[in-house]
Parts: sequence; structure tokens; C-alpha cells
Amino acid sequence: MSDVKQYRVVEEPYYRALGDEVALYEAAYAARMPVMLKGPTGCGKSRFVEYMAWKLDRPLITVACNEDMTASDLVGRYLLDADGTRWQDGPLTVAARIGAICYLDEIVEARQDTTVVIHPLTDHRRTLPLEKKGEVVAAHPDFQIVISYNPGYQSLMKDLKQSTKQRFGALDFEYPPAEIEAEIVCHETGIEADLAAKLVAIAHRARNLKGHGLDEGISTRLLVYAGQLIAKGIEPRAACRMTLVRPITDDPDMRDTLDAAVGTYF
Repeated sequence: MSDVKQYRVVEEPYYRALGDEVALYEAAYAARMPVMLKGPTGCGKSRFVEYMAWKLDRPLITVACNEDMTASDLVGRYLLDADGTRWQDGPLTVAARIGAICYLDEIVEARQDTTVVIHPLTDHRRTLPLEKKGEVVAAHPDFQIVISYNPGYQSLMKDLKQSTKQRFGALDFEYPPAEIEAEIVCHETGIEADLAAKLVAIAHRARNLKGHGLDEGISTRLLVYAGQLIAKGIEPRAACRMTLVRPITDDPDMRDTLDAAVGTYF
């Protein structure tokens, strides 16, 4: 059995609530309802899960999903060692056994034949069949599964099946209102409020270009990166170019547009 302590969120993560999401999640957890978090990249979904795991005093096991992830990566596999073979639980199985919150980040990146393994854990059965081992794991009473994805970024070829979606309650996340986003940037970086407000204003300009040359706008995460560089003494325009402009586009004209937006504030 895995040591539960290693999965505890020991210190309170900073999370600025925007609405009733904390109360809704607490009620969902009390009912052990599977929860789906939907929203753009870098808007605070992962931080929210960490905060709720801390608040509820539950261990948290996070899996960053990717297209190469197999069902065995989630549930476990037999490994060879000096004594022959031994079974090693995957993160989903560990979470089910110890009563952790299992957070599958960017679930649609995983293959659909992989995501179906979570189905028995997300209905009345609350079980996880380990077919290779010939075992059915009954989920611990405290176990909960949480998934996240960015619906604005997914194509028709990459979306969750309805048979998966309808096993979850869902919470929508967006970037915070400007004044709250500036407050978050100040808290996370220590920069002055007026600097944070300028960074947020640049982000809003970029977000208005989504679908008009940009696939994604500037995330709150990137604003924090910019603030961290500025706090380290980097000139603001250089910090913004590195963290707000260069990561999100390679198009020369779009870069010029965003650089000009930075120039109007710095």
C-alpha cells in the first residue's frame, strides 16, 4: 500500500475564488461525484484542484494525460525484477486504493480507448477492474476522480465521448475579471499593482485576438511568469516579449501586433 503522506498537499495553495466553485466542489465531493473542470489553459484549474485537496484534507494524485498514455499507464502493469515479475499499481489504481482525489489533467489528450478505463469508477459501481491481474479494486470511500480539459482548444477529432462526459458534474473556468487577475499576479509575484494591471491589460488585448490569428490568448500563468521576471529586475518590455508574446505565436505579423500592445503600456 502506498504511503498516503507523500500525496498530501501540505501547505495551502493560493487560490482566489471567483464564484461559488468552492462550495459546489465541496458538495460534489461530499456526494463523491466525479467532476469535470472546463476552461482555457493557464486559468487556474490545476491550482483549484490542489486547493480543494488541501481544504478537504485529501491526498491528491495528478496525471498529465498525453496521446501516448496507455490504459496500463493508468491502472498498472507487471514489471520484471530479480525475483521474476511483480505487479505495480498505476496512479489511478493507487488513488482508488488509498482514497485520494485522482486528477486527470487534459483528459482529451489521452486516447479514447484509454479513457474508458475510468468508466467503472465514475458510476454506482466505483470499481476498477485490473484485467491483467485478475482483480477488481473497489474504490476507497473517500476516492474521487476529477478531469480537466480546454474545450476551446479541442477539435472535433479530439473531444470526450458523451458516454464519458455524462458521468461527470462540470464546472466552467474562465480567466478572472481584470482587477482580480491583477490581484492574483501581485500575490504570486510581489510586483506593484500598477505593473500587474498593465500586464493584465496586455493579456486582454491578446485574448481579443483569439480566433483572429491566435489559437489561444495570454493565460494568467504567463502573466505570473512575466511578473516574476520583472520582480527579478528584467526590463518589462523584454519580460513581456519572453513570456507573453514569444510563447503563443510564431507568426511575425502577430508578434509585431503583440509587441506593439506591450509598447503602449511599457
